[in-house]
Amino acid sequence: MLNEAVENLGFVAIGRNEGERLERCLNSLQRHGLRVVYVDSGSKDASLAVAKKAGAAIVELSSDRPFTAARARNAGFKRLFGQWPDTQHVMFIDGDCELVDGFIPAALKLLHENPAIGVVTGRCRERNPDATIYNRLCDMEWNGPTGEIDACGGIFLVRTATFQSAGGFNPSLIAGEEPEFCIRVREAGETIIRVKEDMCFHDADMRRFGQWWRRAVRAGYSYAQVNRLHSDAYKAERRRAWFWGAILPSLIFATAPLTGGWSGALVILYAASFLKTRRGLIRSGAESNNASIFAAFLVLSKFPNLIGLLNFRSKQFFKQPINIIEYK
Repeated sequence: MLNEAVENLGFVAIGRNEGERLERCLNSLQRHGLRVVYVDSGSKDASLAVAKKAGAAIVELSSDRPFTAARARNAGFKRLFGQWPDTQHVMFIDGDCELVDGFIPAALKLLHENPAIGVVTGRCRERNPDATIYNRLCDMEWNGPTGEIDACGGIFLVRTATFQSAGGFNPSLIAGEEPEFCIRVREAGETIIRVKEDMCFHDADMRRFGQWWRRAVRAGYSYAQVNRLHSDAYKAERRRAWFWGAILPSLIFATAPLTGGWSGALVILYAASFLKTRRGLIRSGAESNNASIFAAFLVLSKFPNLIGLLNFRSKQFFKQPINIIEYK
């Protein structure tokens, strides 16, 4: 049965100007099978030539609509299933990732043994975690708990039937399309599992603070956009962004004249949040230095998160078009 599952396995890789990272990605997929679809979102580099050389089926998205990861993945699935209609499992992966060999057998075995599982993901690692502080932050972010989880990122193995019954990704979302998809999977009664095995090497290649900031803005935007579709989604994240990014700073500045500036002492609450987060990370197994870095940026992220929330509200109010927020 597992051999049959491997034979009926397909891959959808998406990318935009990924360069040599795409070559590594497609080469890692070809080691597992020949059913590979690459979806390109308006690349200006040699990505299409790389995909053609690798033997992948190619889908070029038109520029008449905004490029989104959701739109690209849906188009890739459509092409994959149209060309190989007996495909039973699909592995979605981004063009800046390299698949680790051991993940596919472990994930397929789990799906074979547990019919209630619809989606399997694994440990994503940064290729160069020590190159920049921002790469290290990503590597820590990928290190989530194993077992049953509520949501995962865009790199995962899914049953074809699960993907179809859930309706695929919502193409209107510029970010957060993966957890929104997972919400619908769980609403259908299927579970999402993260295995302990390494799944892929990711190459964030973030070198500047501005890149990290824009990524955090995009996260805030996704909190608002997904919450608009599912009222229970991202409630805590939205509350934290409003409190730490707007309410507390406003309280400090608004009451400063009345307190002779003593309201500024409330900034100690940020330090308290940092220490609480750091302690939690260390208890979870993080090294003290990494825990300090991650906790500091997590506190800081509430400000760009809030900008993302406000950006979404502004676009909704003024009925402005939604465009992708790129950090690379």
